Amino acid sequence: MSDGAQTFTAEQEDMVRTLLDEIIPPSADGRLPGAGGLDLTGHIARTVRQTPMLAPVVEYGLSAIAELAGTRSPDGWAGLSRAERSALLAEFAAGDQFFMPALLFLAYSGYYQHPRVVEALGLEARPPHPKGYAMEAFDTTLLDAVRRRGQIYRNV
Repeated sequence: MSDGAQTFTAEQEDMVRTLLDEIIPPSADGRLPGAGGLDLTGHIARTVRQTPMLAPVVEYGLSAIAELAGTRSPDGWAGLSRAERSALLAEFAAGDQFFMPALLFLAYSGYYQHPRVVEALGLEARPPHPKGYAMEAFDTTLLDAVRRRGQIYRNV
């Protein structure tokens, strides 16, 4: 990521795009797109800018993966086949406790908000309010056991 603006370099953007497709590949039936094809790099860069503590984590992960890829191919990440990328990512993830959880959060949060995914899931691509979503009527008898238990707290 470049200093100041906290955006991806072209090389990092390509890496992120292919990492996203490793995490959420397109469905076999073509109904759901892969995360890499949805331009989620903008969502990720925006989230990192808005949450500065993510910047060093993302920077670390991308540089560590790039360095590891450089040991496997003179062209780095771009020179690896999909199978080699998957193996490298699995190897990296096995020893990582920071980057992969952050990347998964960023990928899933962007993916499941994307209008193409929301529509492919059979939902209307719109904010939940003001129209809201229909919910089944609540069965209040589910609370009977709690009511029978009585008060288990102290009034203050």
